[in-house]
Amino acid sequence: MAVARWREWEDVAVRVEVFWRVAAVQLVAVAVLFGLLAVTVSHGFFETWGWLVGPLIWLGCAWLTARVVGLNPPPTIVRAVLAGLVSALFVLIGLHQLGLIVAVGLFAYLCARDGGAGVAWT
Repeated sequence: MAVARWREWEDVAVRVEVFWRVAAVQLVAVAVLFGLLAVTVSHGFFETWGWLVGPLIWLGCAWLTARVVGLNPPPTIVRAVLAGLVSALFVLIGLHQLGLIVAVGLFAYLCARDGGAGVAWT
């Protein structure tokens, strides 16, 4: 049973155009919201509430990305959570910016491996 599921996973090709669209939209959305917060709130806000605001922004941007690119939002949010967990490991070792880059790439990769859904944005 597990072998059959693994083979199904292997058979799903990476859609390069979806990868780049997801990566671009997610990166721009996160950057815009981060920039907006950076100019409107103090650094102390990030130190106190970053653990909550960061993941919420990430998930909100993933939802926006799903809507813009034309992906199904619930599975896209699950993929964002998985990528966010990997990013959290980087945050824990003090490499927050690298974690963001890895998370965007992993999120885009997971979305691009979605074998069932079409993409509205062409």
